Amino acid sequence: TQRLEQLVERFATRRIAVIGDFFLDKYLDVDPSLAEPSLETGKIAHQVTGFRVGPGAAGTVVNNLAALDAGTLYAVGAIGDDGEGFELRRALEQIRCDTDRLLRFDSLMTPTYLKPRDQTDPSLVGEHSRYDTLTRRPTPAEIVEEIVGALDSVLPEVDAVIIADQVVQDECGVVTPLLRDVLSDRAGQFSDLVFWADSRSNIRMFRNVITKPNQFEAAGRSNPHPDDTVPLCELKAAAGVLRGINGAPVCVTRGCDSVLVTDPQYTVIPSVKLAGPLDSTGAGDSFTAGAVLAMSSGATLAEAALVGCLTASITVQQLATTGTATPDGLFERLKLWRNQHPDGVLVEAFR
Repeated sequence: TQRLEQLVERFATRRIAVIGDFFLDKYLDVDPSLAEPSLETGKIAHQVTGFRVGPGAAGTVVNNLAALDAGTLYAVGAIGDDGEGFELRRALEQIRCDTDRLLRFDSLMTPTYLKPRDQTDPSLVGEHSRYDTLTRRPTPAEIVEEIVGALDSVLPEVDAVIIADQVVQDECGVVTPLLRDVLSDRAGQFSDLVFWADSRSNIRMFRNVITKPNQFEAAGRSNPHPDDTVPLCELKAAAGVLRGINGAPVCVTRGCDSVLVTDPQYTVIPSVKLAGPLDSTGAGDSFTAGAVLAMSSGATLAEAALVGCLTASITVQQLATTGTATPDGLFERLKLWRNQHPDGVLVEAFR
């Protein structure tokens, strides 16, 4: 508890840039009792009675950093010069995030997750099918160059850089091969900063930055079954390969079970055990926010992973929304975690 207090006390002084794919999360509240057939087509016309918007993808990381009382936040990326982009920037600014480097272009669409849901059913069952909007053409090199300029302008001002590579279509997002090369170079130049990358499909393409794959990404398994898991012995070998490729530490999440970190030694950090319905939407982003905020405050990688676990354990219990955690919540979860794992704070693996 005392160690967590030391870290949390520094949160308000931390300056963090988040670079990558910023989405708008837009929730539509649908009242099923008002549904009516369209006179023109005969199809059901669902009636929206309200909506909520918030930052998604890279914006989810920012949202969690803000909720954890991070000091200064910068959004770096590219979005469309459209209504969704306006809403996204406004939502980021409302949580004290600088959006001057979130560049706007007429040629892009602001990536948007449109999430209709049944307002009478707060459970996950109440969610309708989602509609995704994103640019499906390669990001022009000139746009990437402008993003590089925005990144370079903020690097002297920050303690950490979080890379949120959300778009899986090759070269269609912000984090293109060109930008990855630049980030690798800047991580070498600014060795005192924490560089941390999370990627849905390109985790092996990063160099010189801490990477956070999940167990299946680390082991190279695609389309895992919901009940699948990667044995620790196999995961240690996979993480070692990934660390060798990248040249930097690796932090592997294992769902609700644990986290494996490679540095300074292979260490397993058990997760908080939870009961009841859980919503994993944004869990990885909340983990990243907590871990990077802790690491930039002086935590070891294992300590940072534990803070990430505490953060994610809070957000997954917030259903049908992209949740956040607060510093006070971290202390409550640490108490629960210690009760669940009385044999030690950290468990070293593979002695």
